[in-house]
Amino acid sequence: MQKITLHTVLPNIFAESKDAVKSQIWLNEVQFEKGKSYLIEASSGKGKSSLFSYLLGYRNDYQGNILFDDTNVRDLSISQWSFLRRSQISVLYQDLKLFPELTAWDNLQLKNKLTHYLSAAEIESYLDILGILDKLHVKVEKMSFGQRQRLALVRALAQPCDFLLLDEPISHLDEQNAQIMSKIVAARMRSEGMGVIVSSIGQTLPLAYDAVFEL
Repeated sequence: MQKITLHTVLPNIFAESKDAVKSQIWLNEVQFEKGKSYLIEASSGKGKSSLFSYLLGYRNDYQGNILFDDTNVRDLSISQWSFLRRSQISVLYQDLKLFPELTAWDNLQLKNKLTHYLSAAEIESYLDILGILDKLHVKVEKMSFGQRQRLALVRALAQPCDFLLLDEPISHLDEQNAQIMSKIVAARMRSEGMGVIVSSIGQTLPLAYDAVFEL
């Protein structure tokens, strides 16, 4: 996938008041290109997480059209979405969606056994760089939210992808750990040419963004 295009997309919930919508995303023509990084800034309630759900195919309660290259996502089958989520789109969710009763290692293996993308040494290297290698065999419920965010990044990277979606990835990280996460993401961008779309309502992942949009 080389590009994601939004044609006058608007969540249905905003339809009755669309004349009052002031956004650089909603009701506009927006294109995200592979190999570039984008920041979407939004205050709470503007539909940030909804947008990511649309891009992942989990929801379709919107007006307008979303295209992956030249394909309207409304035309994709379940099997096509499954393929896309395994090999072309990856995500770090705002609520992380980790399994608290499992260890950090087991959470990572749930995905990596499907993709066979990272070696054990690569996983441990990521965790070490992020300062949570000592949590490898600790249950997620025993980890802080910031530690879980770093773990969720490694899980998001445990697959090939053309676009990486990061929904408030550093909301519970200090500046040092935010910088470390940024360097890891930037390195993967350089090595794989993936596009990165980051959302933020406060702290912003420190990347060199090609474009910034206000939702």
